[in-house]
Amino acid sequence: MVFADLLEQVGSTGRFQVVHTTLLCLPILMMASQNILQNFVAAVPPHFCSAHTNLSASTRMSAAEKLHITVPIDANGSPEKCRRYESPQWHLLANNGSTNPEVWEDSEQAALRGCDDGWTYDERERSSSIISEWHLVCSLRSLKSMGQTVYMGGVLVGAGVFGALADRFGRRVLLTMSYLLMAVSGTCAAFSPSFSLFCLFRFMCGMALSGVVLNSFSLIVEWIPTRVRTVVGTGTGYCYTMGQLILALVAYFIRDWRWLTFAVSLPFYVAFLYSWWLLESSRWLVLKNKPEQAVENLRLVARYNGRRADGEKIDVEMVQSSMKKEMSGCKSSYTTLDLFRTPTMRKMTLCLCAVWFSTSFAYYGLSMDLQKFGVDIYLIQVIFGAADIPAKVIMNITMSYCGRRLSQCGGLVLAGITILSNLLVPYDKQMLRTCLAVLGKGCLAASFNCCYLYSGELYPTILRQSGLGWVSMMARLGAMVAPLVLLLGEYVTWLPGLIYGLVPVLSGVAAFLLPETLNIPLPDTIQDVEDRGTGRISKTEKKEAIFLQDNADNLLKQTS
Repeated sequence: MVFADLLEQVGSTGRFQVVHTTLLCLPILMMASQNILQNFVAAVPPHFCSAHTNLSASTRMSAAEKLHITVPIDANGSPEKCRRYESPQWHLLANNGSTNPEVWEDSEQAALRGCDDGWTYDERERSSSIISEWHLVCSLRSLKSMGQTVYMGGVLVGAGVFGALADRFGRRVLLTMSYLLMAVSGTCAAFSPSFSLFCLFRFMCGMALSGVVLNSFSLIVEWIPTRVRTVVGTGTGYCYTMGQLILALVAYFIRDWRWLTFAVSLPFYVAFLYSWWLLESSRWLVLKNKPEQAVENLRLVARYNGRRADGEKIDVEMVQSSMKKEMSGCKSSYTTLDLFRTPTMRKMTLCLCAVWFSTSFAYYGLSMDLQKFGVDIYLIQVIFGAADIPAKVIMNITMSYCGRRLSQCGGLVLAGITILSNLLVPYDKQMLRTCLAVLGKGCLAASFNCCYLYSGELYPTILRQSGLGWVSMMARLGAMVAPLVLLLGEYVTWLPGLIYGLVPVLSGVAAFLLPETLNIPLPDTIQDVEDRGTGRISKTEKKEAIFLQDNADNLLKQTS
């Protein structure tokens, strides 16, 4: 008997799996709200220098008149954002609408200076943002990108910290801690009195997000059978997609950045409360020499699934014998270095690092600057979110029939080609540029969907969290670099697009070097991974593979 047999005995797709997976997926609905919250809380409103101090108190002049004599007009006919006249140009008011060249020549020769009295913001779109709150414009405009980079830095650190800790102390404990950290940090970020404190709490939100994502996925995949992993993994990805649509809806009705940040953090308090009901992975418990608790959890699952009698037949000896090989191949503790010690693990980890880095790098490069498309940010957010749905449907089909490797490789290469094609489209053709960007973003979202499932199937149980944590760190490194690359556009306009397009194409080649995992049982030890890398397969895996094939044959007979 192998562990898959035990899972089938207590019910591998019963009521427990449905409720368990649903509860783990609900917080994922709010993951997008944290990742792309910056699009709304850091939206840059139209702005210009405030009027001179001696004009501010004047009630006899309209706002348009004050603007006319205070701020020069740029080449596009709009008020300049970062400069104003050194002194009010009264002659412009006296000659308002004049076409006399001498009038305009005088104003062009007038001395200019920075916005000494602050800025005035057009807050019709959003009542407030961190941009208007802390004046992150002009010389401080790079701090907008810095805020997102700090958040992604937290995700990077959290991936390493929570990934390693979860393999040592368990998935459920770390998941519960992550829910609480996300809720508290998000609340503190919402009411931060300064930008530096806001960044600090957003950094902690990023750490918590890694803990939630990594541990949720592992708890899902380790309690379901191989035959439904693709469907469940794709369904989990749809939760993130729906979260993007939810964020657009919530942001539309909550226009204040503080209340919006608070609103997307509240659900994690609820997740923290019900997370105590979740069960720890029995696979992990056995490998950590806690067979008694593993038996107790399996019996609980059997009761939830209406198989109490079958569950009572399971004992410690049965559980240990089902994973005897895996337990004998386990040492007392593992570190991140074990991801690189053996040849197959090393090659696999390096390739996955490239895949995760490029996917995240290009994804957030496209997603984190919605205002550049010249479309209503709420509409473009809905379009970007909705584009993920058909993309993930197609990815689900290709993963099931063509395999994980070709699907991952194809998604990345197609995304890169789409982004590079956008460089050839004239800037004034905004509709075509937006369509290509949506297509590229959809391919990257589908690639992300494949990343989580594929990586979870490649890494062994004893190192699954450490492996996912490590490659997730690479993804967050890509997300950190992405907004900084956008700054290059101020010097060479086409350079960010070229970089965002080339990186996914190159990593698509790395994805092709990974082994296929379609209909292959989950590996439990490093030796399992190395055996597959050399073409060998253990007796346990043969039995599990035969079991899976028999189930597939039975399903085909029933449907026919």
